Formats: sequence, structure tokens, C-alpha cells
Amino acid sequence: MHHGPLIAIIVAGLGLAFVFGALAQRLRISPLVGYLLAGVAVGPFTPGFVADQNLANELAEIGVILLMFGVGLHFSLKDLLSVKAIAVPGAVVQISIATLLGLGLGTLLGWNWFSGAVFGLALSTASTVVLLRALQERRMVQTERGRIAVGWLIVEDIAMVLALVLLPVLAEIINGTPSGGSAPLATRFDLGVWGVLGLTFAKLVGFVAFMLVVGRRVIPWVLHWVAHTGSRELFRLAVLAVALGVAYSSATLFGVSFALGAFFAGMILSESPLSQRAAEETLPLRDAFAVLFFVSVGMLFDPGIILRAPGPLIATLAIILIGKSVAAWLIVRAFGRSNSVALTISASLAQIGEFSFILAGLGTALGILPAQGRDLILAGAILSILLNPVMFALAERLTSEAPATAKPKPAPAPEAASAPEQTPAPEPKPPAPPERDITPTQLNDHIVVVGYGRVGSLLGAGLLSQGSKLLVIEDNPDAVETAKRDGAELLVGNAADPEVLSAAGIARAVRLFVAIPGSFEAGQVCEQARAESPTLPIVARAHSDAEVAHLTKCGATLTIMGEAEIARAMLSLCQNLASTAAAKGPAETEAGVAAAEARPEEPASVDADAPRLLKPRKPAPESPSEDPPAAA
Repeated sequence: MHHGPLIAIIVAGLGLAFVFGALAQRLRISPLVGYLLAGVAVGPFTPGFVADQNLANELAEIGVILLMFGVGLHFSLKDLLSVKAIAVPGAVVQISIATLLGLGLGTLLGWNWFSGAVFGLALSTASTVVLLRALQERRMVQTERGRIAVGWLIVEDIAMVLALVLLPVLAEIINGTPSGGSAPLATRFDLGVWGVLGLTFAKLVGFVAFMLVVGRRVIPWVLHWVAHTGSRELFRLAVLAVALGVAYSSATLFGVSFALGAFFAGMILSESPLSQRAAEETLPLRDAFAVLFFVSVGMLFDPGIILRAPGPLIATLAIILIGKSVAAWLIVRAFGRSNSVALTISASLAQIGEFSFILAGLGTALGILPAQGRDLILAGAILSILLNPVMFALAERLTSEAPATAKPKPAPAPEAASAPEQTPAPEPKPPAPPERDITPTQLNDHIVVVGYGRVGSLLGAGLLSQGSKLLVIEDNPDAVETAKRDGAELLVGNAADPEVLSAAGIARAVRLFVAIPGSFEAGQVCEQARAESPTLPIVARAHSDAEVAHLTKCGATLTIMGEAEIARAMLSLCQNLASTAAAKGPAETEAGVAAAEARPEEPASVDADAPRLLKPRKPAPESPSEDPPAAA
């Protein structure tokens, strides 16, 4: 069978990305660095295999679509409107400042003002993939900082869509030559610049209206219908078809970007109860294609630019890393947000990406951007993406140092900071607390519960009813609120972080329950906890025999598999029904059935008994009949 360049680039891209990503992880740096280096290795500027750049760009575009669709699933229209007061003016001002800085550098390099403006515009927009991956890794997408950053990004995307439509028309006016135009209708009727701008706005408004009126009804209805067929394959296919279909249609019919179309599709679907399942179904493909995006970016990097033009390259990086960051920090602070929010937004925007490449390519093709400008943009993108984790680390360090100099009082939960979002804090008031609270606990002989979802909340309620000293580790906003209402001591953060586990006093705890469903993260928690306390009883949850083996290997004392426990509970219920019928006779069987059916409604009792069941190394025979139904 003949193999083409598509298979070659997928195999080489993913294979080398895994190798370099694993090395980067081993060296304790972001795997993104490894993915970029994999792209450099298969690019045209290094010896050996050279992948097809056009195919790489198209595969990367799929990654951007799926990533933005996933973000839309967790970003409601209410969230978007809640940050419009800062995201819209903030993004506009920051784009203007970065464009002026780029124009100044272009003037120093001898370019005309239009070339400099295009160069600066390309430096003003951040990469969708880089920003979202950074926020997801730090679990910030649904925090106040994350919502502002994503809203800011959407405004930038809209501005870039307008720029891509206007550039051909402006190039035709300035150069006096036909450009072919990206707005053929406007060119045909000679609408001019303002006509093109009005037409673009009309298309954008039309797209948003179409999604809110038609898409809001059709997309959830289609997925609900597919879900009722009972076919997981068909549901996964429907989710991918919606994400890719809406993105492609939005670009073809309305002239908006793939990313923006996919984001709106996800945001419309987020109002449906199926949104969480849709997000889970797209996750594997989303991660794979996001990796290919970074590989495609790495292929564009010509290391020779570092030797040919070191001065202009340093100046370009200074605009991206310093100019944009300082501008964003000042803007956010001017709107009354805390220093931690301002630093996070600054670090998020300290890079450039996919729209920058598109602008650079279009500008070069239209003859309005010199080849040197394109090379500087590409080199600046690669280096800024490589340095972006450093910017985040610096922002986190500055954020963590700020409360220590103020006062030692423990910071409240992060959601309390996001409540007064609409009204900026007056200047004399102290800044809002950080999103993460890792103040060390003072508890001794306590029980630690990691995760406060369906399983953890039932478990925690049972433990608290027994009078146990309970500490909950959680970072989901809804679960945090539930834990606070139940009266548990709370530690906001990721339990896989050794700093968080240490703050939870694992070495002084009497028991640890890992109630999160993800076996990979649960295994990390078990390993970290076992390193802190070799004799600590650790109970974890699993969904398969392989997960049981994995968690046991990671240090879990006891692992409960939900499906097995449900089956045992059903068998126990069946035995109870049979014994009730035999003891009371046929006349009383109906009343016995009603009483037996009421027993599964008491799931908290097993969670409350769980500490007593941990004394033996294996579960007691009667334990399955109570808790696992709730865990499922």
C-alpha cells in the first residue's frame, strides 16, 4: 500500500513530539518545548526528514478548532459578558500599544509605515493554543483570571478577523494594484474601506445571531437525540461533526475564523446537560491535534535568523515579552483588578501564535511586509512560546510573594474574590486574594479527602456527621462551595502538587481518601502521599481492573472499583428481597420490596463507616452494599 505525506507527518510529528516531550518533562520543563523542538527537527531548516508544511498547518488548524470548542463548553455566555467591561477595552488598548511598538521598530529598520503597522499588528495577538494550554495546566480556565484572559483572547480574534478582511483592500489602495481581495462582494460593488468594514461587521453579527437563534436550538437537540440512541460511537462522532462543521461553516459563510466559530459552538452546547460528556469525548483528539499545532509552529523556525539579525530579533522579543506584558498589567490594574489577576493576564499574553503566522503570510503575499518581517515574526513566535512558561513561573512567584508581605492571615477561597467582579475595588482596599489557597493546616489526626464531587461530598458529609476532623483538597469552584457549606476545612489547589499535599498535613493525618475519578492524577496523589507518610492508609476509587492495579502500585492501601461494588450491592439487595419474601410469605412480599428499595437511598452511611473498614487490608464483605451505588 502506498503511503503519502499525511501519514508521514502524523507518524513523525507525534513520534518525535513524544520523545522530545518526554525529555522535556524529565528535565522539569514544559512539554511544549519538546513539541516545538520536534517541529524544528522535521522542518526544512534542519537536515534529515522534511515534513509537508501545508499539511502540518491544516492538521494544526483542527487542533485549534477542537481546543476552542472545548473551551466554549466550559465558558458560558454569562461568563463572557461578565468580563466584557475589561476584556473589550483592555484588548483594544493592548493591540494599539503593541502595533505602535511594532511600527516604531519597523521604522528603525527602514520599512514604510504600513509595513511597520502590519508587523506590529502581528505581534499584538496571543496564541489561542498556548494561552489555553497554559491556563488548563494551571486549572485557571474557570477562575476570574481565566475568564478575563479568554475574553481578552476572543476580542483579539475578532480584531484579527477584521484585519485579515481589510488588509487586501488597504494593500490595493496603497499599492495601487488589484489584490484579489478577501471580500469579493465588496470589491465587486466598489464599497471601499468603510464598506468592507461594515460588511465584515454585518457578517460577524449575522453569525452570532444565527448561533444564538438557530444553533442554540438545533445543536443541543441533535446531541440529545444521538445520546438517546445509546451509541457512544455515534455520540462521539456527532460531537466532532458539530465542532468541525460549525467552525468550517462559520469561516466559509460568515468569514469568521475557525477558532471563533468552534468557540461559539461549544458555548452554545455548554447550556446543555450533555456538555460535560461532550468535553470528555473530544479530549483525546483535542490533545493529539494540539500537539501537531506546536510541531507545525516548530517547522517554521529558521535558527539562522538568530545569527543574521540578532538585534532586531531581541527587539521583537522585547515587544512581545515586555511591551505587551507591561501594557496588559497596567490596563488590568487600571480597571481595579488585583495584582495576581494583572500578572496572570500579562503572562498569558506574552507570546504570539497562529493569527500572527496568518498575518505574516498574507502580508508577504500582498507585498506589504518584507521577508525579514515575516522571519522575525516566526522567530519571535517560537522563542516567545518557549519562554512563556518562564513568564508564568515569574508571575506565580510574584503572586505568591505578595500575600507574605501583607499579613499572615489565611487567604479566603478563590471564589470569594470573583464575586464582586462587576464593581472594581477602590484603590485603598487590599487586592483580591489569590485563586489558590495553600495555607498549611494546623489539624492533627485528621482525615483528608481529595475531590469533593459526587463521591467525595457524600463521603465528607458522612465523616462530618461522625464528628471527624476533615480536610478537603479541591479546586473546582462548585465543589469548593459545597465543601464550605458542609463545614469542612478547605485547601484550594491541585492535590498532585507536593506543596499542596504537604500543606494538608499528610504526615499527621490518620487516613486519606482519593475520591477523584481520574486514575492518572489519583496515582500521582497516592505516590506523593505515600512518600510523605509510608504508613498512611490510602483509599482510592477506580473504574477498571487496570486502574486498580495502577493505584495499588502507586501506593493505595485499598482501591474500590465502582462497577464491582454496584454489582455486589445488587446481589445483596436481591438476597435481601429473597429472604424477606421467604420469612414473611407472599402476602407481605410487596411491602418488603418497598422497604428494600428504600435502602439504596442511604449512601452516606457507608462513607461514614469507611474509616472503620480500613483497619483490615482488604474490604469487609458487607461494605459493598452501601457506598458504591453513590460512588457510581
